[in-house]
Amino acid sequence: MDNYKILKHKIEGKKAKICIVGLGYVGLPLAKAFSQVGYFVYGLDTNPLRIKKLKKGERYIIDVDSRQILSLIKKNKFLPTTKEEVLVDSDVVIICVPTPLRKVKVPDISYVVKATQTIKDYLRASQLIILESTSYPTTTRDVVLPILRKSGLKEERDFFLCFSPERVNPGDAKFPLVKIPKIVGGLSNKSTLLAKLLYSKIIKSVFGVSTPEVAEASKLLENTFRLVNIALVNEFAIVCNRLGVNIWDVVEAAKTKPFGFMPFWPGPGIGGHCIPTDPIYLSWKAKKLGFKTRMIDLASYINHYMPMYVVERVNKLLRNRGVTFSKARILILGVTYKRDVKDLRESPALDIIEHLQRRVKKVDYYDPLIPYLKIRYINLKRINLTKDTLKKYHCAILVTNHSNFNYQFLQRNSRLIFDTRNAYKRSFPNVEKL
Repeated sequence: MDNYKILKHKIEGKKAKICIVGLGYVGLPLAKAFSQVGYFVYGLDTNPLRIKKLKKGERYIIDVDSRQILSLIKKNKFLPTTKEEVLVDSDVVIICVPTPLRKVKVPDISYVVKATQTIKDYLRASQLIILESTSYPTTTRDVVLPILRKSGLKEERDFFLCFSPERVNPGDAKFPLVKIPKIVGGLSNKSTLLAKLLYSKIIKSVFGVSTPEVAEASKLLENTFRLVNIALVNEFAIVCNRLGVNIWDVVEAAKTKPFGFMPFWPGPGIGGHCIPTDPIYLSWKAKKLGFKTRMIDLASYINHYMPMYVVERVNKLLRNRGVTFSKARILILGVTYKRDVKDLRESPALDIIEHLQRRVKKVDYYDPLIPYLKIRYINLKRINLTKDTLKKYHCAILVTNHSNFNYQFLQRNSRLIFDTRNAYKRSFPNVEKL
């Protein structure tokens, strides 16, 4: 039997059963997309709470309408489960598990390893395995493939293995998953062709590359590009502040050039999974090869310095107003890493709060999406945002510019606002900008 032809025929006819391993911000939208075009999809996750929420129609991913998921479940197009046995019934298995950084800035691929080991236990002929979890180049070839080989099956003859980097941008209505071009790189040409065929059923533009390493490195280049340029504009913002120049006006002016420039904006730091962590995978791998990635390391340093810079700016602003910093009461406005997205991963607000807790009298926060903060060394409840409560704080730091903030109300009732996001386009006596 030709396993390639068998699987190709199943994918073409939408008879292939797909299993998404990991139902987070990458896996769940992917499961929904394949289910909606007619494939039967298993959603495999080790978190039983997630499975219960999906079956109840409760939302935990901003980009996925829980009612649509519930409808797909009722139509028998999607089955969320914690049972690993579904892997043997799956023709395609897509790994979408987390790849965080350890505290010592070393990639943690333990979730990928564990998922792959589980898949190996159920691996059979005519299966396509795709890794979407971001990692350093050679992960697919040097980590995933050796584990799968222990099954006794051979890549290209029995099963097929590919890397396809996720490009999900949480909260982005303009570019949902199905509108973002897809990159696929297989261990063999047949693996690449099968992955291209599969993803083309939900995504118009699918780009095949020569190896998994090219696909892995492309993801890291995308996010390193952003890391470096954000660091550049953040450093520029610090210099402009010393010069007494408005950095926001500077970027607006520079972006009028129709070539050779792309606008990036300064901020209180970087957050989410991708930009703060992905370039470090490449930095770590390069060190293993005896090379130091100076630009990545410097950019990472500058961006991680920004929360402290925000605290120092507020200290100076209050000192100029006669307020002793150690006696100050500070309010943080917005704690998620991104506007209108309920996600705290690597949020600079957490660093700002921790810095302030060691230096000022009181720190509180308000975020419409986060009712309480119990993370790291922080244990706070969201305040009630009223005129009276706002006036109690010497300064409100606008860290995340949520669209449903009443900015006029905040400006009129705050003693001082330090705006790190340029939410206030006009000048106000009580608003200072990054």
